[in-house]
Order: sequence, then C-alpha cells, then structure tokens
Amino acid sequence: MKRLFVQVLLLCCPLLMTAQGNHNLEVGKQLDIFNSVYKNLDLLYVDTLNPEENITAAIKGMLKALDPFTEYYPESESKKLEMMLTGKYAGIGALVKYHLKKKRVVIDEPYEGNPAAEAGLQKGDIILSIDDSVMTDKYTNDVSSRLRGDAGTSFVLKIMRPSTGKEMKLKITRRNIKLPELPFYGMLDDGVGYINFNQFTEGSAREVRRAFVELKKQGATSLVFDLRDNGGGSEMEAVDIVNLWVPKGQLVVENRGKVKQTNRRYETRLEPVDTIMPIAVLVNENTASASEITSGSLQDLDRAIVVGTRTYGKGLVQIPLDMPYNSNVKITTAHYYIPSGRCIQAFNYKRNGNERVADSLQAVFHTRGGREVKAGGGILPDVVIEKDTLPNIAYYLSGSGIDSTEVAFDYVVDYVARHPSIAPAKEFRLTDADWQEFRQRVIDSGFSYDPVSRKQFDELVKTAKFEGYYEGAREAFDALQAKLKHDVASDLDSHREIIQQMLELDIVSVYYYQRGMIEAGLRFDKQVKEAIRLLKDEAEYKKLLQPKR
Repeated sequence: MKRLFVQVLLLCCPLLMTAQGNHNLEVGKQLDIFNSVYKNLDLLYVDTLNPEENITAAIKGMLKALDPFTEYYPESESKKLEMMLTGKYAGIGALVKYHLKKKRVVIDEPYEGNPAAEAGLQKGDIILSIDDSVMTDKYTNDVSSRLRGDAGTSFVLKIMRPSTGKEMKLKITRRNIKLPELPFYGMLDDGVGYINFNQFTEGSAREVRRAFVELKKQGATSLVFDLRDNGGGSEMEAVDIVNLWVPKGQLVVENRGKVKQTNRRYETRLEPVDTIMPIAVLVNENTASASEITSGSLQDLDRAIVVGTRTYGKGLVQIPLDMPYNSNVKITTAHYYIPSGRCIQAFNYKRNGNERVADSLQAVFHTRGGREVKAGGGILPDVVIEKDTLPNIAYYLSGSGIDSTEVAFDYVVDYVARHPSIAPAKEFRLTDADWQEFRQRVIDSGFSYDPVSRKQFDELVKTAKFEGYYEGAREAFDALQAKLKHDVASDLDSHREIIQQMLELDIVSVYYYQRGMIEAGLRFDKQVKEAIRLLKDEAEYKKLLQPKR
C-alpha cells in the first residue's frame, strides 16, 4: 500500500510542476504584454502620460477584480495606510462638512482634547482661509486635506462665527490625532457595566481591560460590550480582548491561506480577568473583521450572548507589504476561522463581485456547549433586535439626504450660541418651547423632503405625455400629486420624539463631545435596553447559552 502511494505521488509531481510552470509562463507573458502596451502609449499617445497616475490606475484596476480589501497605496497615499493601521493621523482633530445653503465648508465636530477644540473652534464656524489660501471656493476634501499635515507644523486659520458675524484668526499647531478606542464607558442600571469600543488599534486591549477592571470596582456584576459600528482592526488585539473573559490557552481564531507562512493559530496567552460575569455583546451590520472575531469567538465559546443585528461578514485577513519607492500594498492572504471551526465570510468576490452566500448554503457548526451556529453569513445574534428606522423627514433634517437643507444644523448652532452651558449629558432635554421654536423654523424655511418620489412622479408625467395618456388621466395624476405633497407641520408632530432625540444628541455632542452623545443616547437605545433586560434575567440568560431541544 505504501509503495502504491509513493508511485501515485511520483506520478502527480510532474503534473503539479507542469501546472506551476505553465502558470509562471502565463504571468511572464501577461507582464510582457502590459510592459509593451505602456511603452507604446508613452511613445505614441497624443498627450504626455503621467507614469505614477497611469500605473497606479492600472494596479488599482487589477486589484478591483479581487476583493475590496486588497489595496495599493502609492507613496502619495502612504499616510492613509498608516492611519488605517494605527488609528493616528496628524491634523487638528475635527470633522468638517459642506454647508449647502452657505456654500462653504464649516466645522461640524471638534474632537475633545485636540487642537481644534483647544483653539476654541465651534460647530458651524465657516472656514475662510488656511494661511494665505482662500477656502471659500473649496469643497470638503480640499479643505480637509489642507487641515492635515505633519505634526508640529502650524498655520493660521481664518473663520467667521455665524452667531456673531465676526471674523477670527486662530494659530493652530497640528498634532498626531488618535481618537479614543473607548469614547465612553460607565455604569448603567443595577450593576450593569457598559463599554463602547470602536477600534482595534495597537494597545486597545489594555484600554478595554482598564475600563473593565474599573467597572468591576464600581460594582459591575454584568457587562454590555458594544461593538456596533466597529469596523475592526488588529487581530491580536481581538484575541487579547477575548482573553479578558476566557481562560489561558483557548483557541480564538485560526488563519488559513494558500501560503504556509500566512497560516497561524491565535490562542489566549494570559490569565483572564473574569470568566463568570454575564456578558452581552452588541453588534450590527457595521460590526466587521476583528469585531466579528471577538463577538463570534465569545459566542462559539458560550462565554457571552450576542444581541443586535447580523454582522457584516468579513472573514478575510490582510497583511501590509512594503513595495519599491515607498509604496505599499495590503493583500488578502487568508480566511480566518473562529473556535467552532466556521468562517463567517459572507461574500463570494470571485464569482460575482459581491454575491452574498445564500442562507441555504451556510454550513452548520456547533458552539462548545452544542448550540447551532452557521458559517458564511456574518455573526447571527442570539437575540435579534432591529434598530429603529429613521423616518424620511428626520433623515432629511439630519442633512443626510442629497437635497437636504441644514435647518437642523443651523438650529443647533444658534441654540449653542444662546446657552453657555446645559444639563449633564444624560439629563439634558429640550423644552416644549425649544421644540416649538424649532418646528416653526422648519416650516418658515420652506423645508421639503423625499424628492425621490417627486422626481419619479415627474418622470411618469413626462412619459405619459409622450405616449399620449396624460390628458385622459389628468384627474388621477392631480390626485396622486396632491398625495405626494407632504404636510411638514403634521409630519414634525408625528415624529417629534425621534426628531427631538436627534436634536438633543447633536446639542449634547457640542458640550460633552462624543462621550456625552453616547451616554445621552443610551436612554432610548432599544438594543441596549434589551441587553440589560437579558442580563438581569438570569434564567433567560442561561437558557440562551443552552442548545435548543
């Protein structure tokens, strides 16, 4: 039998070598074709080519055929990759936005403890110039790139403050900006601790550990660990975070790729902080990568319940590589597999761009305790709680719609100008008088929304006229047009609760920054409320961790 196996192996080896040789030959052939095409373009094309621009476009076009996470970074974009890997960039620490009505770029949100906030910049400040460069004819990307630069460099920022109409000049020195991994953590109801965690960057596991230990000292007997909208990051940080609640020596994740050197098993390395405390992990459709390793491993090991909506489904691992002339490439090298043995990759990029794996094709695996879990579709929570949908009027008032006005943004700016201080974040509420003022401003502004249905109606009218049906159906068209016209005052009253919450969060963020906005939002967050309820109900919590009979 052994002799037969050796014979078969010897027969296969020439076939394998031939296949590899053919592949290498084809690679050389195609590179030769590419080289020849570019040389002839450079020689004969009517205009002079820009080598960096054209070759970069060619490389990015090639990578586009693979997956969205394999990316090329020329030297001019190296800082973009560095920021992605470290969470750091050099600048002033503020979000800016384009104000459609003013046709200017304005300050949207200064970050706490960073140069913008320390210099006194406020929400709504209009950016007029940066040093000697006029910014009044620029858009968001242009202004944002000028605000960034090398740490330690200074510039003069000229702004106009809407509340006073005065122009101001501020000298600001850029610094390395790193947003906090834990924008907020604290105690909720009856011994329930809460940690909001938003990025897996270097050292972030230490921050989670510090927060968790502090919450235990404050009397936390259970924990809500919020990974919603956390797009991931370092795989090792995910392993170390799982290690806080899982014993030493446990497999958390395994990478498997084509090249042996990319294969790796990650196990917990340290003694845990707490292996008993009940934990609820919050996830949503933007929970991805290292966040899915964390939530999925805790689910597979039956160490926590997962609450929220199905996660993104990124089961791929990337490594950054240095390329010639200070360029870089980030390459997908492996799939990762969590303790049950499943890979949660939800998209098949090879077959059809971004084809999602059908539920019927998702293989069944089992947690340590025997619960069924599925591969190929992200992490399905143990308890699915859909988030509240935003009504159309609130969507457009928030400035999210293409044709949105900034009536809500301007109201917040004016409110802050009239109020030097407000109540603590979790206690702040707009009064009835505040609401009525806002409501009237919206009505007086001529605000309208949902232009999609109106545009489609106009197209339908145009088509009907072209085909000769309009006159015969004019009465029906008029009736439909009347129904498509929103009663803004009535809609404001119908959706007052959610619109007022939106305004309150925006106002709180000005005074208490991101931490305050998160704290204030917890009071009407139904996913958080459900997590708290489950943690308080010991019997139901334990039942969720048992296999269904």
